[in-house]
Formats: sequence, structure tokens, C-alpha cells
Amino acid sequence: MKGRRVVVTGIGALTPVGSTAPDFWNGLISGENGVRNIEHFDTSDFSTKFAGMLQDYDELAHFDRKEARRLDKVSQYGLITADEAINDSSIDLEAIDKNRVAVIVGSGIGGMKTFYDQSVSYHQRGPRGVSPFFIPMLIPDMPAGQISIKYGFRGPNYCTVSACATGSHNIGLAFDTIRYGQADMAVCGGTEAPVWQIGIAGFSSMKALSTRNDSPETASRPFDKNRDGFVLGEGAAMMFIESLDSALERGARIYGEIVGHGFSADGYHITAPDPEGNGVILAMNNALKMAEIEPGDVDHINMHGTSTPLGDLAESNSIKKVFGDHAYKINLNSTKSMTGHMLGAAGAAESVAALLTTYHGMIPPTINYETPDPECDLNYTVNESEARDVRYALNNAFGFGGHNTTLVFKKFEE
Repeated sequence: MKGRRVVVTGIGALTPVGSTAPDFWNGLISGENGVRNIEHFDTSDFSTKFAGMLQDYDELAHFDRKEARRLDKVSQYGLITADEAINDSSIDLEAIDKNRVAVIVGSGIGGMKTFYDQSVSYHQRGPRGVSPFFIPMLIPDMPAGQISIKYGFRGPNYCTVSACATGSHNIGLAFDTIRYGQADMAVCGGTEAPVWQIGIAGFSSMKALSTRNDSPETASRPFDKNRDGFVLGEGAAMMFIESLDSALERGARIYGEIVGHGFSADGYHITAPDPEGNGVILAMNNALKMAEIEPGDVDHINMHGTSTPLGDLAESNSIKKVFGDHAYKINLNSTKSMTGHMLGAAGAAESVAALLTTYHGMIPPTINYETPDPECDLNYTVNESEARDVRYALNNAFGFGGHNTTLVFKKFEE
């Protein structure tokens, strides 16, 4: 069953380089850097003292004091970006069948600050110190639930949790939900709020983070020979997607079309990538097959590109195996060089970026690229954005546990 065509009519973003989708895009195109020193907790004992963080975030600008106390930031970010995507779509909420609107939104970790704060409260005060809102604030499905509750959307409602592949998994599953008729519209994406003591400590203990404390703004440097680890980031991104028939009937502005996805597993290691790239290759090939396109049709790939020595090399080699000589003709990039790694929100934010390359005909750069790595020798669109007509764009997102996703976006052609 081929199913219905699915298009994107609304986007929302809250990221270290922009607090709205237009600001996010402008930040990417201009090569803005969202990585800075952490100031909201004491980092004296931490080996990494910086992260990609939202600028001037004020929860009371979006929620009243009571709401803010009962929402972990992971749900706050999700609600803010869902609201932007819905408004951006210009959908008339009073004119649609809310039984046919899905909300498929995930978080890789959930309410990390809530978990930390309530654990401290328990140790200080015992069981009575734990808030009755602890569990609802913590669990990763709550952003999806909160969005559904706010708007009364009663279609399929859930989250898929797959670490750093979460955002892309949720977009791909929402695409399937509309394509095969379980819903007509969907809010989909990812949200994450991990920049807190326990988050930085956990990733630092794994030796996964860059320790470039003398120059945090240059720490996220995908594909550069001197890359030394990823930079933790935070934020959210959402898409409002719907069937093409629905969009055309109401005269909606269409950003682009989702035409395929590929999901796979490495079956190799809990954190390290398969050096042969078998799972990543499978995901990309499956995505191309579903989209019914050839490797030579692809103009752009927003890579997972975390700035880790092993990950960047493995992904680059996998692209060479899938695309052959055409790999050198594709404009690749890693927008994590600007935002840091937004974990469960990364695939969603980078999918928005990949989609917008088809809409605007512009490739955001990979910044902080200084020293070429002979083993990473593809066109990573380094340091400056590049104009290019993009018909097909891919987004790769991979997660701890060996989860792999590839999404395919197409420039809209009626």
C-alpha cells in the first residue's frame, strides 16, 4: 500500500541558536554559535563546563507560575514549539475533526531536572518530600500528553523513546499514521532539557563530551581532525504535518513533503557505532527505497555528525558505501556544530533544518571546521552556508543502543 502523500505545513523550534523557527533558520544560515559556559549551576568540579543552551529563556513568558511549577522544562519546550507549529500551519482548530489529529512527540530522557530535584528532596525529607506531580512531570510521554490535552487532539497519542534518534522516529511514525489513514494531521517531533548537573555528570563520566573549556564556542567541530567529543544541547522542534489533500483543500502554505524513512539497529554496542556502519547503511537504503528514489537523486544530508572521533568517521564511511561517487557531490552538514547535541530533540530540529533546505534552497554550514581529517573527506559545507537547489534532503539521527533513523524530505511539487 503506497498510501497518501504527507506534507509539512507548520514548524516550531526552540534552540540554542533561535527561539522560534524563523530565528532558528536564520541562526543556522548565518553560522551562529549557541554554545556557551554553563552559569545556572556550579561547574567547578565538572570536566566539561559548557553546553548548547537556550538564550534568555523565561518560563513565565509562556506559562503562569502554577503551570510552570507543574511542568518540567521538557514539557514546557514541547508545548511552546507545538504551539508555534500549529499557529504556523494556520489551521482552524474549530473547523477540524480533533479525533483525526495525532500527537506523536518524544523525549530521549524525560524530566531530568525533575528527577534530580525530587531525588534530592527525598533524601532530605523522606517519602513525604516527593511531589505528587513527580511522575507526571518526569515521564517521557508527558510532552505528547500535554499537547493533546491543551488542544483536545484525540487521535493517536504516544512517544517513541530511542535516545538521540527519538525526534526522527516520532516524525517518521507520524508520517506513517497519516499515510495509512489513522489520522489526517499530526503534531510530531522531539523535546529535551538535559543541561543539569546530573546530565553533564553522566555524559562526562562516559568520556563522551568535549572538554574544550578554554574555547567552548569552538568545541563542537564535526569532521574536524581535532574533534574530541560532543557538546550537550537542549531545546525542542515540532512539525505540523497533514495529508496533501487536507493541505490543498484549505490552501495551506506547504514547506515540503515527507516521502520516506528508514529505521534500523546496529546490533553492536550500547554506545559505540558499528565501525562497518551496517545499521546506518540499512537505514539509508530503506529510506531511499520507501521514497522510491536513487542515491543520485539526493542533494543534501543533514548528518548526525556529533563531533566524536568514531561517530563522524563511521557515518561518513557509511554515506560513501550507500552513495558511491555521488557522495562527493552531496552537500553534507552537521548543524550540531552550532546547537550542540539536543539528544531526543536533535533529529526533530535537524529534520526542520533539512526540510527548510528544500524550501529555501540554502545549505547551513558546519562551523568550527579548521583542520581537515583525511579520513573524513566529503563535502561538509564548511564554515559558510551555500546556495543550492535541493530536491531531496535526508536527515540522519542515531541513538545510544544502536538505533538508526533516516528521513527523506522532498521539495514540494504539486
